[in-house]
Amino acid sequence: MDLFVIFWMSLSHIQSLRLAAVLEDCLDQLDILGHSLTVQISREQGTAGGQERTRLTKLRRDCQHIWQHVFKLHLELEEKQSFSCLLQVVEEVEQKKKAEKMQREAKRALKQREQNILRQQEEIKQKTEKLEDLKEVARELTRKVNQQSAQMAHRKMILEKNSELQLQLTQKESSQSEKQLGDQLELLQKQLKEEVRVHEESHKFLQNQHEELQQQLQQWQQRTKQMLQEKEQQLNSVRCKRTVNLDKLSDMRRKFREMEQVVMEDREEQEKLRQQQALARSAIKLQAWWRGCMVRKGLGSFKKAEDNKKGKKKKEGKKKKKK
Repeated sequence: MDLFVIFWMSLSHIQSLRLAAVLEDCLDQLDILGHSLTVQISREQGTAGGQERTRLTKLRRDCQHIWQHVFKLHLELEEKQSFSCLLQVVEEVEQKKKAEKMQREAKRALKQREQNILRQQEEIKQKTEKLEDLKEVARELTRKVNQQSAQMAHRKMILEKNSELQLQLTQKESSQSEKQLGDQLELLQKQLKEEVRVHEESHKFLQNQHEELQQQLQQWQQRTKQMLQEKEQQLNSVRCKRTVNLDKLSDMRRKFREMEQVVMEDREEQEKLRQQQALARSAIKLQAWWRGCMVRKGLGSFKKAEDNKKGKKKKEGKKKKKK
């Protein structure tokens, strides 16, 4: 399953560059938002803007936290073409939610225990008041019995014994209940001290974590500044190379146009020469054909030559006959 998640979270180089560009824009927007919040916090003064200043401070801290995670994701996209750090962010958020939930539950339990202690103390107070009332009733009964006549002495003794027994029983019950409540109170106080100790340790741990994160944030900011300077230098060098290459390209284009013009002119001259040679060959062939026709048919100057040959032949024939 982990291999499948890693394979799914890997991106192509083009996709990672696009996402990196979007995240870089988000980082710029977050920087602008952080600066604007800082300006608003500095403007909030006095007791009237205390709540607003606290809210803006919390918002700026959240913005810095989001910027840090987006920056990590941006680096991972540029270096590894993946975004697996999102899983770490989700896990951190879940752990943070669990820790906050445990703190809320602990505070709720502590508050409930305090309420139980207060309720138990109220019950002890009510029972103590009832005991005082019973004591007062016993004293009143004793006083009334003492005021009665000697004839009621036996009855008085019985009533006193009953009152004493009830008083002892009530005192015994109240002492037992006081002891139980005292033990419960002592146990709750120990638990309260333990909860306070755990809360202080948690607060100290979270404060240390906050300081470490602040130090890491400063380190990342310094690294970011250095990277920005290096990227700016690289960009300047690339721009210079691009300018030089553009100049070379324009020069080569100009030379190419000149060479192309020369080649076109040469082709036109060769085409004209070829046409002239073809025309000359055609004219020579036509002259040869016409000369052959004139020779075969005895036309023009070729006709006189033939007549001369015939006249010579006739003269030679007559001379032979005379001989």
